[in-house]
Amino acid sequence: MNKIGLFTFTSKLLKNSSSNTSPVVQRLLQTSTINMVKVGDNVPNVDLFEDLPTNKVNLADLAKGKKIIVFAVPGAFTPGCSKTHLPGYVSKADELKKQGIAEIVCVSVNDPFVMGAWAKDQGTTGKVKLLADPSAALAKALDLTVDIAPLGGIRSKRYSMVVEDGKITSLQVEPDGTGLSCSLADKIKL
Repeated sequence: MNKIGLFTFTSKLLKNSSSNTSPVVQRLLQTSTINMVKVGDNVPNVDLFEDLPTNKVNLADLAKGKKIIVFAVPGAFTPGCSKTHLPGYVSKADELKKQGIAEIVCVSVNDPFVMGAWAKDQGTTGKVKLLADPSAALAKALDLTVDIAPLGGIRSKRYSMVVEDGKITSLQVEPDGTGLSCSLADKIKL
C-alpha cells in the first residue's frame, strides 16, 4: 500500500474507531503522515546525470547560492512532455532568466542517453538542462513517485519548483500527478 493509500486507510480507521480503541493505537493512527516534500524543505542531496552515466550533477550542489527552477516530467519523448511541458520552459527560458533564475532543470526517470537525445531533439541547449533520474532517486527522496505501468513502472509525478540557495520556495504538484496545469512554465511562482 502506498503512503496516500495508507493515509486514506488510516483516516477511515480513525472515523470508524470506537471509543474503546486503545489510546496507543489511536495515537499511531493519528501520526501517520504523508512525507511529500513541501515549501521550506531543502532540495535533496541526490546525484542526477547529464548526457552520460559518468556526468553526475548533484542537485543540492547545483542549487547552492542560486535561484533555480526544477520541473519533472513522467517521461522523455512522451506527448504531453514533448509538445507542451518542456517546450513551454524552453520558450520562456530567457524571460525567466531575466527574472533572476540562474538555471532551469528538467528531470525525468529515464537514462542519461535518452535525456541527452531528448535535449537535442527539443533544442534545449543554453535554455533548459535535462537531467536523468534513472533509479528514481530524486522522485523517491521528494516522495513524488507515481506508478505508470505503460511507461515502465515507477516515474516522477509532474511538478515544478523554485529552489533558492538549496531551499524550496515554491512547489506545484499536478493534482493527478501527470496532468498539465499548475506545473507549466506560465504558472511558475517565482
